[in-house]
Amino acid sequence: MLEKILQMKKNNEKIVMVTCYDATMAKIMSNSNVDMFLVGDSVGMTKLGYENTLSVTMDDMIHHTKATARGTNKDKVVVVSDMPYKSYEDDPKLAAENAKKLIDAGADMVKLEGGLEIINSIKAIINEGIKIVGHLGLMPQSIEKMGGYKVQCRDEESQKKLLEDSLLLQKTGVSMIVFEGIPETIAKTVTEKLDIPTIGIGAGRYCDGQVLVSDDLLGMFTDFTPKFVKKYANLAQVIQEATAQYSKEVKEGKFPQEVNTYK
Repeated sequence: MLEKILQMKKNNEKIVMVTCYDATMAKIMSNSNVDMFLVGDSVGMTKLGYENTLSVTMDDMIHHTKATARGTNKDKVVVVSDMPYKSYEDDPKLAAENAKKLIDAGADMVKLEGGLEIINSIKAIINEGIKIVGHLGLMPQSIEKMGGYKVQCRDEESQKKLLEDSLLLQKTGVSMIVFEGIPETIAKTVTEKLDIPTIGIGAGRYCDGQVLVSDDLLGMFTDFTPKFVKKYANLAQVIQEATAQYSKEVKEGKFPQEVNTYK
């Protein structure tokens, strides 16, 4: 399945990626013509109540990767797992060890944020035979350096670095790259220069595929909605209304009824 996805760029087929964090959603979305699940460190914000991704641990990622993998139809969907903050940046040996833990947990690939500055960690992981998804542009694990969740690569110097890092990742053996929060024009330019697929999130229309956080596209995460998100449902309202109706019926003695009881 993975090799088929890596060939989709050559066949001019768009790649569909969506985040997934548990077995229930994996079972449902495996039948939705999705190509890839990303067990994102966005789990910190969507499921664990953190303000950002920096508090997410390896144990968190292993736990959610295992859950997602158990529910995924691997004949249809490839599972990618994020390597969390401080699990790979400073120590290539540790990076390789942590990547193997995510593969053992059920991931088919791992995702890392950065270019030249983490190239030794990338090499160490690839040397273990593990496939990598890169991540450039807005990098949530570096928001303290970037000054928050701001669009990146607006100037010539940063656009040059994006291209250089992208080509370096490709040369090193990275299988595909996620571009986040960058202008559409530079995403298009770099995508056309690469042989490996690019996946956009807030990077415009010309990447080889797209990824969204499932809680965003389903209308479950209500704290804020980035410009690049399209809500395909409003499950927050559906869940709230259903739970309120359940509460009302319990308090009024209307649930459970005879049909809901055992004889």
